[in-house]
Amino acid sequence: MPAPAVPTSAMAVQVPLWHHYLQAIRSREAQRAQDFQRAENVLLTVLERVHALDPRFIVDYSRGLEAFQFALRSSEDPLDMEVPLWVDAEALLIEEPEATQPEDGPELCRLGVPREGAGLERWTTDDIFTASSEGDAKCRGHIVPGKVLCVLKDLLVAAIVHCKHHSLIRPGSLNVASLREEQLHLSLLVSSGWRTINFHVVPVVRRKLGVPALEGAQQMPGFPEGSLRRILGQGVDLVPASTQLWRTSTNYLLTRLLGELGSLQGHRLDSLSILDRVNHESWRDGGRTDGLTFGHLKTVLLWASVLFPAPEDWAELQGAVYRLLVVLLCCLATRKLPHFLHPQRNLLQGSGLDLGAIYKRVEGFASQPEVALRIHATHLGRSPPPRIGSGLKALLQLPASDPTYWATAYFDVLLDKFQVLNIQDKDRISAMQSIFQKTRTLGSEES
Repeated sequence: MPAPAVPTSAMAVQVPLWHHYLQAIRSREAQRAQDFQRAENVLLTVLERVHALDPRFIVDYSRGLEAFQFALRSSEDPLDMEVPLWVDAEALLIEEPEATQPEDGPELCRLGVPREGAGLERWTTDDIFTASSEGDAKCRGHIVPGKVLCVLKDLLVAAIVHCKHHSLIRPGSLNVASLREEQLHLSLLVSSGWRTINFHVVPVVRRKLGVPALEGAQQMPGFPEGSLRRILGQGVDLVPASTQLWRTSTNYLLTRLLGELGSLQGHRLDSLSILDRVNHESWRDGGRTDGLTFGHLKTVLLWASVLFPAPEDWAELQGAVYRLLVVLLCCLATRKLPHFLHPQRNLLQGSGLDLGAIYKRVEGFASQPEVALRIHATHLGRSPPPRIGSGLKALLQLPASDPTYWATAYFDVLLDKFQVLNIQDKDRISAMQSIFQKTRTLGSEES
C-alpha cells in the first residue's frame, strides 16, 4: 500500500509547530515578568537610598514598559536602569562640539550651566562640575558625565551596604562586588531567585529636545493613528557618550513604539518573541557566542511594521515571522540596519559581529525552521520534506557576500514573487524601495 502523500503546503504542515513553539515561549512570560519585578524592586530600594543620600539623583518608577519588554525576551542581554538627574534641563545650555559629524551617531553635546541661571547651584560642585574659563560670558561650566558616574557609583556602594545592614533587601539579592564601572554606565547583577539579571545603571537628563530626524518619522504607516506624534512629542533623553560628552537616547521612545505595536491585532510581537528565542538558542548557541541583540531584532520589527502596514500582513503567525526574516536577511546581506528614528545611523556598523556567519544561520532557519523550533526530544524524528516555494528558495540562496544581489531592483522582484508573504500591494514595494535606498547612503567603507 503506498504511503500517504505528504502535504506540500508550508502553512498546512508548519502552523501547528509554530504555534506550539509560541505557546512554550508564552508559558514563561509570567515567570519572567515576576523575576524582573523582584529584581527591579531590589534595585529601586537601593536607588531610594541613593536619593536620600544625594537628592540630585531621583528614582524613576515609571518602568512598566521595561517589564513588558523583558517578558517578550528569551535573551539575557543587560537591561538599562535609568537614574534621572533632578535638574531643570530646560535651563541648561546645550553645546554641540564643532567636530561632530551627522554620521557619527546620535547628537553629541556638553551640558553647560549658565552664569545667569538660578536654582542650579547644586550642579556647580566640584564632584560633578568643571568650571569654564573666566572669559566665557554665558557658561559657568559643564556637568561632566564621567564625574556623575563616579559619584553615582560611590552612592550605590553606600546604599547597598545600608540596605543590607538594615535588612531592606533579601540576603544574596545583590553584592557590592558585582558593581563595575564601565565606559558609559555602571553594571550591577541583581538576583531574583534562581535568575540573575544584569542591569546597566545609567544617569539620564530628561529633556524635550527636538531632533530633526524624528519629524519625518511621524508620517510612517503601520502604527496606531496619532501614536507616533504623541510618543515623539515626549522628547528624548541625554545619557553619557564619553567622560565629557552627553548624547541623545531614544531607547524609551522605541520601547513605547513597541508597546503601541502590541495594541494592534496580529502577530507582530509574537514574531519578535519567536526570533529572539531562536536567536538566543540557535544563532547564539544559548547565549554563549556574540550575535544579534534584542535591540537589533526590535529595530527589524519596527521597520517591518512600516514596510508591511496592513493588518492582514500580520494575521498569520508564520507569515509574520517571515516578514521579519526578509527584512533581517536584507539588512545582514547589505550590512546595514538603519536606526528606526535616525536612519542615517547603521546599527551594524562597528558591532564587531561576523555578519556573514550570522546571515548563514538566519538563512538556514528560514530554509528549514523546524530544526530550531523543536522544543524537546519528542519533536525529533524524520525531517519533513522542504516546504518553501521557488520564490523563497531563490531569495534565500542569494549570496550574502555580494550585496549587489540585494540591490533594490533584485530584492523587489524577488519579494514580489515571495508567495509565502502573498504581497500584492505595489505601494508597499515602493515603501521598501525608499527605506532600503536610504541604507545604501550610510557609507560603503565597511568590512
